[in-house]
Amino acid sequence: MSDRAVRVDTTSQVPPYEQIRAQLAALIRTGRLAEGERLPTVRQLATDLGLAPGTVARAYRELEAARLIRTRRGAGTRVAELPAAHGHDAHQLSTLARDFTSAARALGAGTEDILTAVRHALDSQSEPITAPDRSRTETVNPTEASATIPGMGVRGR
Repeated sequence: MSDRAVRVDTTSQVPPYEQIRAQLAALIRTGRLAEGERLPTVRQLATDLGLAPGTVARAYRELEAARLIRTRRGAGTRVAELPAAHGHDAHQLSTLARDFTSAARALGAGTEDILTAVRHALDSQSEPITAPDRSRTETVNPTEASATIPGMGVRGR
């Protein structure tokens, strides 16, 4: 799975629009989606994820309100310029933590998995986290859809 993929789990307690918003916000804030990069249209992303266009539109509206993306007629939806960081911003840190936990929960991570990932990231930011061996065969979840940003080819269903 690409590191620029958006996944939606329709069985999650996190609403689909929030899963999309949190994952795109994380991709933008971490620089995996660069300033000026074009996002798929609402209709295209909705089709790729098997969701109603209104669900994706809500996620995009919230990202625009947070000034992470901008939509212009004829130019599409693009990643906005992020303001330069000036010191520690408690509100922004809280937002990042919420985005991370929402995205982690959307991936199926539990509280202990999330805390372990954060501790690991704080201890060693250069080493990747490996998923625990669950000793089972991976199966495709029919309630989960994902898409890759940009271009948004459906990556699994």
